[in-house]
Amino acid sequence: MEEAVALEGAAMELHLSGRKAVVTGAGKGIGLAITQALAAEGVNVAAGSRHVTDELSQLADEGLVHPVEVDLATADGPARLVEAAVSAFGGIDVLVNNVGAVTPRTDGFQSITDDEWLSTLTVNFLSAVRVTRAALPYLLDGGEGAIVTVSSVNAVLPDPLVMDYSAAKAALGNFSKCLSKELGPRGIRVNTVSPGPVATALWLSEDGMAATVARTRGGEPSDVMKGVASQSVTGQFTRPEEVADLVLLLSSSRAGNVTGSDFVIDGGLISTV
Repeated sequence: MEEAVALEGAAMELHLSGRKAVVTGAGKGIGLAITQALAAEGVNVAAGSRHVTDELSQLADEGLVHPVEVDLATADGPARLVEAAVSAFGGIDVLVNNVGAVTPRTDGFQSITDDEWLSTLTVNFLSAVRVTRAALPYLLDGGEGAIVTVSSVNAVLPDPLVMDYSAAKAALGNFSKCLSKELGPRGIRVNTVSPGPVATALWLSEDGMAATVARTRGGEPSDVMKGVASQSVTGQFTRPEEVADLVLLLSSSRAGNVTGSDFVIDGGLISTV
């Protein structure tokens, strides 16, 4: 009986302590939650962000996290982030492609300009391609590693309100699946995590999705939030910490034979099989 009680209280060891990771879009939201969770497991994290936030500065003061101020929408930004990580830690074991951005297209398809299409594709798709390309030699040097990319339910649940974002996330999923087939035999696992709406500034801030839609269609941001939440069977938004927990498991050797998979965390929003 005593042994059973001890086992019930035991935490799962993820075997991540001492590993070296790169996280993109790490300054806030999901990326910050992932960075915090990795650091709590003893991982050295190069945290790429366009601006070094107060939260990242605090993590840096506590050790393990190395903030890197970088614009990943630029052609050379991804390589500079990887170089900073290797300079700080000597290698890379885990890459988390998280950076992304979305703008509601409340005026429809014809309002989206070429520049807006290119901007959305660059931030949400090409940045991951570039960071992965730069990080891959170091991942391969280690003989094993993990790439976890934060996608979105919009990759398979297209929404006219975020048409360009949906297209970019669909490309990201296809890229990740292709990459998993190439790198699996070489010891690198590649998976994606696809959240539904997450309780971050992307939705909750004054310039977030809810406020933007409310201004355009009328009503209050809180009403928009309630309407979106009601589309999932749980009736609530996902918390960024929940996404981070899933990313950590996929980064760990505990998921050593998991690759080429997409893990949806959306409160049951997607109703198809």
